[in-house]
Amino acid sequence: MPSGIVSTGYPAVAAQCAKMGVEHDDWQQGLGRAILAKRETGLYAAGIGGVLISICRQVGKTFTIGTIVFALCILFPGIKVLWTAHHSATSDETFDTLAALARRKRIRPYIRQIRAGNGKQRILFTNGSRIMFGAREHGFGRGIPGVAIVVFDEAQILTSKALDDMVPAANTVKNPLVVFMGTPPKPEDRAEFFKTRRRTALKIKERRAAGETVASNMLYLEVGANAGDDPNDPEVRARANPSYPHRTPDDAIERMRELLGDEESFKREGLGIWDEDSDGTGAVDLALWKAHRGKLVATTGPVVLAADTNLDRKLSALMAVGAGADGVPQLRVVESKAGSAWMAELVVRVCHEHPEVVAIVIDEKKSTEPMAEAVASALEDAELAVAVVRTSYPDMAEACSVTFDLIHEGVMRHSGDAALEAAVRSAVKDEREGSFTWSRRKAGAAVVPLVAGSLALWEWLRRRDADYDVMDSIG
Repeated sequence: MPSGIVSTGYPAVAAQCAKMGVEHDDWQQGLGRAILAKRETGLYAAGIGGVLISICRQVGKTFTIGTIVFALCILFPGIKVLWTAHHSATSDETFDTLAALARRKRIRPYIRQIRAGNGKQRILFTNGSRIMFGAREHGFGRGIPGVAIVVFDEAQILTSKALDDMVPAANTVKNPLVVFMGTPPKPEDRAEFFKTRRRTALKIKERRAAGETVASNMLYLEVGANAGDDPNDPEVRARANPSYPHRTPDDAIERMRELLGDEESFKREGLGIWDEDSDGTGAVDLALWKAHRGKLVATTGPVVLAADTNLDRKLSALMAVGAGADGVPQLRVVESKAGSAWMAELVVRVCHEHPEVVAIVIDEKKSTEPMAEAVASALEDAELAVAVVRTSYPDMAEACSVTFDLIHEGVMRHSGDAALEAAVRSAVKDEREGSFTWSRRKAGAAVVPLVAGSLALWEWLRRRDADYDVMDSIG
């Protein structure tokens, strides 16, 4: 909770909701009181640090925040609200949900117009208030001044650029309210903001539990089951979802579980459980990794490719390593996306366009075998003299160790590509008999670009060192 609370604006909102035919459940009332909590100044207690909500799907968060926002729009004429999601599909779905709410018999008299045009979705109130909807991936929210409320949906996918674009919109308002809500992030999500704010909240909670008086300008709510809980236990589901079972029955939860198709995803999105390693405490020192970020220069000399995919083909990646004139190895993402059928064609095209490519490395695993065979066959059909290098566990372990050492002790460059950044953030070690590999099991599909990148670095360094040995023998 934020500090310095003396009152809350929720009673007026609850009264307005009653006029609209909306009644909040107990947990929604508690959240409303906390969100609208005020200090002696009359300003929102969380007005500076914001409201952050980590909560599972199908709990009614859009309805909860949406009805509170509707009430505020009616109570305070002329206010502007930005409601944004990362993806257009989510933004469109939210607009449809709240537009349907606006058409309700007891709410309709407050509504002047509902605009559904692409990129111009609006709910306009008769008193001049308005809610504007859009997707951050399309740059929504830049340059709109005087915004009283900003709602960041899908806050688990929130980049610094989106924050830089949108938060200034609320800087010119005396008493702004910024709400961030989402589910626990997947390993591949760009969730630095959400994770950092969560860590801050947990540290504040820990210090307060130890008896310290700690001031805070933020409200953080996390609803979820505990790691290791039985997802089939009704008590666990009730802990994770306060709308269970009276509004969200078992059938709805099982349907979501089936559609997500992955138990780890269900734990995050269906039960609100954060990944153990999603708080930035993985294998790689992120500060050192960031220090290697820089503009890549034109490569001179041989280039090595490496490809990898996970068992269910959720993500495949083609990575490349070469060096500039200064001899520093450069790691870059050629492509990173779902599926793997596209890999062979892309490898052939890259090798045609870049004759400096001398090898492609693919790990010797059941998950990569079909892709490796397709790549080798395509290269042979194209009559390209590019070596296909298959690696064993010892090779992979050496590749991971070499990459770890380069990041923490050596010299390298990377461009900061989003897929590779996500892989490095999610990196966790699988240790075995004094060696380690990057864990696909713990980190999920997100780590695939780092696995491929490690293989490419390993093979490139082997070839470079072999060339050095030849030159030494000649000398």
